[in-house]
Amino acid sequence: MKQTISGQFRKKREDTLIGNLEKTYKVDFGVRADMQLGNYLKEKGLPSLAKALNKVRGK
Repeated sequence: MKQTISGQFRKKREDTLIGNLEKTYKVDFGVRADMQLGNYLKEKGLPSLAKALNKVRGK
């Protein structure tokens, strides 16, 4: 997901690799870089990348 001008996130594909997201958003999800976003969200019980980013950023 890229953040839009209004501050909202656009939908990101579930097959996006966590490593790419970590580089883009400068966060550490604490999992292997080759894990897919969809699998990460399912494993953590999160509905979206935005919620995952909030969790790893401590918000």
